[in-house]
Amino acid sequence: MTPPYVLVLYYSRQGATGSMARLIARGIEAEGLEARLRTVPAVSAVCEATETDIPETGDLYCSFDDLGGCAGLALGSPTRFGNMAAPLKYFLDGTSGLWVNGALIDKPAVVFTSTSSLHGGQESTLLTMMLPLLHHGMVVLGLPYSEPGLSRTAGGGTPYGASHHSGSDHGRDLDPHESELCLALGRRLARQAKLRLT
Repeated sequence: MTPPYVLVLYYSRQGATGSMARLIARGIEAEGLEARLRTVPAVSAVCEATETDIPETGDLYCSFDDLGGCAGLALGSPTRFGNMAAPLKYFLDGTSGLWVNGALIDKPAVVFTSTSSLHGGQESTLLTMMLPLLHHGMVVLGLPYSEPGLSRTAGGGTPYGASHHSGSDHGRDLDPHESELCLALGRRLARQAKLRLT
């Protein structure tokens, strides 16, 4: 039997969402659960474009088994016009088999995002990622205001989930408050996953 794990599934184009994913994974592992980092391949409008089964660098591509077998899910995407990025949406659109089987019902989930502009649709992107999770019957968690970083942040951070403002040149690293909120989100997700496992 596979030990329980929390899936951290993300798409990252410039690297900021991937950095957030690794911080969330650290928070999960600080609570004693394995964090399984997975990504999705880019999509293309060119029908002949294909990706290799294993990426040349970075985390492995997510399988439906990775998703179906998780004890909890952290889902992350950069913002695309206030919405999740197409590669992540494309992957989620293919999960109807898991929906039919109820594989994700009652499992806890969180969402996270990165934007190049400060008011570039962080909260709407988080909400778009919540919708398919709710359809799957997952229990979506946010960040409570008992987290001090929510009241102190001047960049990213919302009660809907962790967020980051990367700057128009994508050169702004996660600041201490954004990092703190990513870690807190991972810890909260892991605690809820462990409660469900007992």
